[in-house]
Amino acid sequence: MDSFTRKYSLGIGILAVVAVVLWARSTWQPRVWEINQLLAADPLVANYPYQFRAVSMENGVATLLTPRSSAIPAYQFVQIIHPELGGKGQEDPAMIKAQAELVQSQKRAMDLVGALPDVKKVAWTLDLRWLSDHGVQAPTGQ
Repeated sequence: MDSFTRKYSLGIGILAVVAVVLWARSTWQPRVWEINQLLAADPLVANYPYQFRAVSMENGVATLLTPRSSAIPAYQFVQIIHPELGGKGQEDPAMIKAQAELVQSQKRAMDLVGALPDVKKVAWTLDLRWLSDHGVQAPTGQ
């Protein structure tokens, strides 16, 4: 290997190591992992078909993933996790019960995280990956 190739390879190697270290540092969020362990340990939240989880914790704001928003209503989400409800109307007792369970689980996740001493606010962000994995195309800007 000539001198230029050796120096070039060394430079690329150093840049790669720096990039990996910077990436690892930016994704290192032990508090998020702790919050997710808390959510996974709660029977109501853990046993719900959708797993609510934290994605960030910054400046006292814990951001949790949700599969629903004004663009993706609870009615649409519930039919995904409970396929047997497909085609049922919103007034159907089974649909009403399933939507109530969603609200109960999401509120429980919010209450658990919101009760932590270092959490000032719980924010929600749409779980685009989960929706995509389940065939739902979320509107852009979500």
